[in-house]
Parts: sequence; structure tokens; C-alpha cells
Amino acid sequence: MSLVLQTPAVPPEVARTHFLEKLSLETDVSDVWSDIQNRVEDFYILDARSEKAYRDGHVPGAMNLPHSLISTDTTAALDPTKLLVVYCWGPNCNGAAKACAKLAALGFRVKEMLGGMEYWEREGNPIE
Repeated sequence: MSLVLQTPAVPPEVARTHFLEKLSLETDVSDVWSDIQNRVEDFYILDARSEKAYRDGHVPGAMNLPHSLISTDTTAALDPTKLLVVYCWGPNCNGAAKACAKLAALGFRVKEMLGGMEYWEREGNPIE
């Protein structure tokens, strides 16, 4: 018996809805870098890692907001109409997910940048 076929696939429309919902919560390194190069300014990039990690190198233009410090006070200067693209170390880190949950609870629209700094560097993108 096939392990792949053991659980039936959903109908195409269910799959389409699932993947569109997934894409509404995530972006990737390549898309963020493309938008930076094209000077798209409709979103903020937030680094959810520690201040030291941020100082050691971060995505160009990113602001540092460690997930443990997210509050109404620390987000007061952010434009609530802009999307927040959030990242942390990489796939083995859930700091960006924690940050996104807290930011969404404060009313911000969020997307997690999959791969974080690990994949940013793997793709050879510049670091500030």
C-alpha cells in the first residue's frame, strides 16, 4: 500500500484555499529581497532576535524588536496600516512565530519570513 495515497488528497478547491491561506501568513527570503531591491515600502521588516544578534548582522532596513519586548509601547511608532514581515534565526527558531502572534494580538497584519537569517545568508543576500 502506498504511504502517499494512504490519506486521500483533498479536492483542488480545498487545496487552493489552504495554500492561499498559508501564503497570507508567510513570505520567503527571495520575495523580501526582491521587494527591497525594487524599493517596495508597504511593509516593515522586523528582526525578532536579540539586540546583540541584530547588531551582529541583519536584513537591510530591518528594525529590531525582540519578541520578548513586544508591547503596545514598543510598537507605538509603527504604522498600523503597514504589513509587518518578521524573521528570527531560521527554521529551527520560533521567535518569529512568537512575535507574529503577539503583533497580531495588538492588531497588526503580519507575515513570517520563512528561513530567517539562516536562509537570508544562504542565498547570499547583503547584511547590515
